[in-house]
Amino acid sequence: MVQPSSPHVVAGGSAGRVMLLVGAGTLPGLLALLWHFGTGVLVQVALCMLFGLLVESLFLLARARPLLPTLRDYSALLSGLLLGLSIPPLAPWWVSAVDMLFAVGVAKQLYGGLGSNLFNPAMIGYVVLLISFPVQMTQWLPAAGVEGAQHVEFMEALQLVFAGTTGAGSAVDAYTMATPLDVVRANRLTLTQEELLSLAPFHDALSIGWTWVNTGFLAGGLFLLWRRLTSWHAPLGMLASLALLAFLFHAHDPDRFASPLIHLFSGATMFGAFFIATDPVSCATSARGRLYFGIGVGVLLYVIRTWGSYPDAIAFAVLLMNLCAPLLDQYTIPRAYGHGRTRKTSP
Repeated sequence: MVQPSSPHVVAGGSAGRVMLLVGAGTLPGLLALLWHFGTGVLVQVALCMLFGLLVESLFLLARARPLLPTLRDYSALLSGLLLGLSIPPLAPWWVSAVDMLFAVGVAKQLYGGLGSNLFNPAMIGYVVLLISFPVQMTQWLPAAGVEGAQHVEFMEALQLVFAGTTGAGSAVDAYTMATPLDVVRANRLTLTQEELLSLAPFHDALSIGWTWVNTGFLAGGLFLLWRRLTSWHAPLGMLASLALLAFLFHAHDPDRFASPLIHLFSGATMFGAFFIATDPVSCATSARGRLYFGIGVGVLLYVIRTWGSYPDAIAFAVLLMNLCAPLLDQYTIPRAYGHGRTRKTSP
């Protein structure tokens, strides 16, 4: 065998293998969600993955493309998994269907498939749901341990997802309550932070249940970094900028602005940092670009959470930075090996 001349690129695995490993990284967060929010999480994950495969197959057939090569990259399954983890456990089944139609069909396939999408497909689907169906998307269960939380069995969760009620006639809204970030946003101007932290979703200055969920996704993110499936630049940029802004505003007025711990360990912060902002297609490609991308996501996340209308703004922050990714790449092109820095010359 004749070995071609250098440089050589060694492939570490297929796209399908990478997708499976990223999916494995979500397991600690998934288990935490199951423990604190019940088996409805599994129902949503299964529905999103099923609808993701169905939508991808239909669009591939419409485009006259072969099914198996695309389905075997597992990107539709991973999108379904990520969106299933983002949807409230008892959301109606058609929410998952609409979600995957826009995520896989519109944001991915209509742009040409995997690698050609300009925006993060999962976040496109999520934003469509958040704007179109705000009631269904805010019906989160109280975490286990919160006063008034009700345990929902698997069959009961199925009835609520597919029928909207149980056999006894209880509706979904009878089980739900505001999330910690909802409570912070709704009462920031009327209650001090000390008074807020005495309310039901909080204990010892942390959000009940959500802290463990974020810790699980942090552990999964560290697994991705260990396996070198993603780089540290975007997660570090996002978490550092979010924590810095939260620290500065909290130090300036601790009665009005939430502490960094609330921002870092409530909502989908760690999930967004390691599994959403790191999307290799819609994120910046250079190392510095990814760092600036993450910083931009963190800044936008804090601004929207604090003064905007949406308490957890991961999707909006990531999509806005997706728009900036080409510009970041243009101005952070790494210097070619063996070449000095280029200097602009006057005409």
